[in-house]
Amino acid sequence: MEPQPVSPKLEDNKRLLEKQAGLGESFDLVIREMEIAGRPVFFFYVNGLIKEEAMIEVLKRLTFLERGELSPKAVETLLSRFIPHVQVDEERDMKAIVTAVLAGGSAMFVDGERVALVIDAKSFPNRSIEEPDLERVVRGSRDGFNEMLLTNVSLVRRRIRDPGLRLLLRRVGRRSATDVCVAYIADIADPDLVQSILRKLENTQADGLAMADKQLEELILGKSWNPFPQVRYSERPDVVATHLLEGHVVLFVDTSPSVMILPTTLFHLIQHAEEYRQTPPIGSYIRWVRYIGILSSVFLLPLWYLMVENPGLKPPGFDFIGPNKEADLPLLLQFFLAEIGIDLMRMAAVHTPTPLATAMGLIAAVLVGEIAVSVGLFVYEVILYIAVAALGMFATPNYELSMANRLVRLILLAAAALFKVPGLVTATTLILLYLILHRSFNSPYLWPFIPFNAKAAGVMLIRRPYTYMKRRPSLNKTQDSTRRR
Repeated sequence: MEPQPVSPKLEDNKRLLEKQAGLGESFDLVIREMEIAGRPVFFFYVNGLIKEEAMIEVLKRLTFLERGELSPKAVETLLSRFIPHVQVDEERDMKAIVTAVLAGGSAMFVDGERVALVIDAKSFPNRSIEEPDLERVVRGSRDGFNEMLLTNVSLVRRRIRDPGLRLLLRRVGRRSATDVCVAYIADIADPDLVQSILRKLENTQADGLAMADKQLEELILGKSWNPFPQVRYSERPDVVATHLLEGHVVLFVDTSPSVMILPTTLFHLIQHAEEYRQTPPIGSYIRWVRYIGILSSVFLLPLWYLMVENPGLKPPGFDFIGPNKEADLPLLLQFFLAEIGIDLMRMAAVHTPTPLATAMGLIAAVLVGEIAVSVGLFVYEVILYIAVAALGMFATPNYELSMANRLVRLILLAAAALFKVPGLVTATTLILLYLILHRSFNSPYLWPFIPFNAKAAGVMLIRRPYTYMKRRPSLNKTQDSTRRR
């Protein structure tokens, strides 16, 4: 798009703003006309996005100027002497000015000048800094990201005071012009990875990113129908800072409290900050309990169903496995109905106001579960194993991975019901092969087990003391691989 130059006539600039931005039609677009030092000027801004206190101070300072103080180079004089604000830029392109104003800035036009001043005095509506619901810890920091890009970047900058930390701003979306920040540490991160991400951002073709990071993820990764997450989302500044120090690249998207971490493996998705807030033995124990829960959420139901339908598969001493009485519905149908019921309860919990959440839980547990068993539709063991699988799903730190695991569980259950043991083995093998071939920004998804890296695999299995972790993960191809000397 060719630039549209600023006109020296204020009336011409007003007509351009009416055409390009809808001035006069949108009620929140405001022009404030004044006379400063004998020169007509006007300010153009969006009501509700500017920091009024800062702009009032700017206007106060300008009203004290005497006639003739701005001649002959008005804009240069204003910029160097009379505007008391920390970030002011000259701009000659009307389209760039409109974009800056719609992002919260204020533009100042001076009669007779072919350049405008853009004052970055923004004030967006935002939440306070709170601990994220999905990544709570017993001990540790309680701050979390919110929907303000600058706030989120500041929380990370506070933890990493390295001059090598780079924060590159790009705008994505032809209409939304959403701010996206690419963060990395210059002397650690792989330059090829950084350039690859920047190229993908520049080549994105989209009207806008109304859904922020999730739409951006699909634009730059082309996920299509892949159920497994290719990036790790985090709302914790300490988690993001840790990944930056390991050589990862991080994407901040304005209006989103979640931050994208690249590249990502399956084992990044099942780690949690709580493991590193405890002693190494306790952290390792928590990690293994989580691993067991995740494996149970995927394989417990298909294996139990196989042993019930084929009693000869039960190991010695496991004769107690299996329902004590029959129900009116087949076992497979019971499982699928129970899965749908859990999803309904989860969605109901999300959409239920907090004061009514307890009542909703009682309805789900007593009226639905207990009565379903009493009338003979379900057996108690089905409810038990579904509950254990659900606990494993909720114990998965990454929400996207937990939902992918649920889909895998249903596929394995259907394969076991249709083709017995060969079906379960074949379906498991195909899913494993899919994960082996799966890559996140050219990084193996099952690293460090495929390809195998013994030292990194040990770190994934056992939470080692920080003093033992002297090198960064080789997955990230870091320039500086030394963590401690």
